[in-house]
Amino acid sequence: MSETFDEATTLKRRTFVAASTAVAGLPLLTSDRLPTATAAPAPADRLSTVRLTVNGEQRTAQVDNRTSLLDLLREHLDLPGTKKGCDQGACGACTVLVDDRRVNACLTLAVMHQGARVTTIEGLARGEQLHPLQQAFIDHDGLQCGYCTPGQLMSGVACIAEGHTGSRAEIREWMSGNLCRCGAYTNIVSAIEQTAKEA
Repeated sequence: MSETFDEATTLKRRTFVAASTAVAGLPLLTSDRLPTATAAPAPADRLSTVRLTVNGEQRTAQVDNRTSLLDLLREHLDLPGTKKGCDQGACGACTVLVDDRRVNACLTLAVMHQGARVTTIEGLARGEQLHPLQQAFIDHDGLQCGYCTPGQLMSGVACIAEGHTGSRAEIREWMSGNLCRCGAYTNIVSAIEQTAKEA
């Protein structure tokens, strides 16, 4: 009885999976078409040497021309503070400063920033001394899970430098590209407002 039930369930599951992939227009992966664990290395003509100044330090890496600035920072330069959120430019978790302008690192190619100055969350503090906005985030409890915090901080630093802190509404508008799933927006605005006043 249980064997019959298991066989029937398996057939229904297989039918469902096959039908689902057919409807979605996706190829059904059979054992001979499963993806391999390791990707093939890029051909030499698709590689570039990228030289950047990251957090005040000259850095060089050889990367596939399709490598995003985010992946260069995280995977090649061992700077995991910049977070990969949506990987589509919608959440702001990957915000860094490139030549003092905020950039979604997931949306730009590393090779496009040859010779640029990049500041990541790792370069915001000066040794043991926190950046004033980092301290304000602590003072105002502007973080909960902390995943969005690096991007929020980098965007907040730029928001202050750009002079978009005339009101809480203006701060919210200019920080609207950074999402916080925990909903710490009010505290983040307060931290930016405090830092702008003290600057």
